[in-house]
Amino acid sequence: MSDDQPPAAGSAPSGNHGPGADPGAPNYPSRRALRDAERAGSKGSARSAADANGRRPASRKVPVPPVPAAPEGLSGLPAEALPPVRRRDIRTRNAVAGWTRPAAVPPPAAVRPAATPTAAPSAVEPAPTRAAQPPAAQAVPAAQTAPTAQAVPAAQAVPPAQTAPTAQASTAKPPTAKPPKTSRAGRNLPAAIVVGLGLLILVLGGLLLYPVALIVIVAGFAAVGVWEVSRALLQRRIAVPLAPVLIGTVAMPPAAYFSGAEGLLFALVASAVAVLVWRCLDPAEGAVPSIFAGVFVLAWIPFMMSFVFLLLRAGGPTTGITWLSAPHVGALQVVIMLLLVVANDTFGYLVGATFGKHPMAPKISPKKSWEGFAGSVAGAVLVGVLATVFLLGQPWWLGLVLAVCLVPAGTAGDLAESMVKRELGVKDMSSILPGHGGVMDRLDSILFSAPVAFLIFTALAQIRT
Repeated sequence: MSDDQPPAAGSAPSGNHGPGADPGAPNYPSRRALRDAERAGSKGSARSAADANGRRPASRKVPVPPVPAAPEGLSGLPAEALPPVRRRDIRTRNAVAGWTRPAAVPPPAAVRPAATPTAAPSAVEPAPTRAAQPPAAQAVPAAQTAPTAQAVPAAQAVPPAQTAPTAQASTAKPPTAKPPKTSRAGRNLPAAIVVGLGLLILVLGGLLLYPVALIVIVAGFAAVGVWEVSRALLQRRIAVPLAPVLIGTVAMPPAAYFSGAEGLLFALVASAVAVLVWRCLDPAEGAVPSIFAGVFVLAWIPFMMSFVFLLLRAGGPTTGITWLSAPHVGALQVVIMLLLVVANDTFGYLVGATFGKHPMAPKISPKKSWEGFAGSVAGAVLVGVLATVFLLGQPWWLGLVLAVCLVPAGTAGDLAESMVKRELGVKDMSSILPGHGGVMDRLDSILFSAPVAFLIFTALAQIRT
């Protein structure tokens, strides 16, 4: 074979020259040499050797994309410059670039068995999705971040079947106690009846047996009512001077019983002056609203409540014990007034809760209706006529006049207290009396009814004389 003639077809090139080989013949690399060069990352050297001899290697070609040089390794290489390649090509490219694979972060124990398909990013992910990732995620190839991406939150790694019992347990509502049954008017009717009867027996016992005990009882109720109103006024940042107000509240009932109308008026004026002096000595802010609030509370609760004792002293004040067999006329007048107030509340409540459809003052007290007011008038007329005939021995028309006058007065007192509560933003003054609320919720009708009853009985006594 001449030097210019190529080797015969099918002859296997050898990388070594035999003892009889021509030294001028071309030296072709062997398949093994090309494979070793490929694995070692010296593909460029093998390709240049084959091209220099005029023949391409017969080994299987592995396309390796060119890797642009980066000044700081692969940190500045964009994700779009890395086309999708196979795992073997990745190893070859890493060997050429001199990059070493970082230590893989082991996934948590809870998610090691289960690898969700959504957690591992795909090697063929489109370019727009990769561009939306943060810069730190773009600096590392997608296949290298697969072990770290498997560390998904524990809530996603747990199958839905395992989380279902926990979700049901968290959404299950604990059993709640049933609220107590209330009537249509919003009251606990059994408790209201029991408390109302207890208060009526207490007041009537002190009224008919020992008037001084009644003074103590009424003064105590008035003091509790003053405390309730003072606490409610704090909702508007108005502080009532409790010390002089409570002293005046306790002093007005005995002054009215033992000294009459002149003593009651003097106690009111003295209490108002005490409130003024007290607030003048107090350097705290809001003195003017505090003074007006103190005088208002004194005139509303203890002053108007003391008209009960102006009625009681009609037969003359006494400090002894009276007997039921011979009650004096003043005690009977107070009893009739209280019976009419109770009849007003009871019949108005029953009729209004059953047939009430037209509210009397919807902005002040939505539960008061004209049907309930008519029931109050009818029930009070019945009670007033029977009481004046059998207790006082007076004509029936006096009971009619008392009922017609006391029912509007009691309703006005109730509406006035409701207006104050609505203005202050409270539902009840307190919850001392079950089924009734506070003490003021029971005194509101008496506060306006007592002065009207005193005026009617005084006018009747003047007519007779």
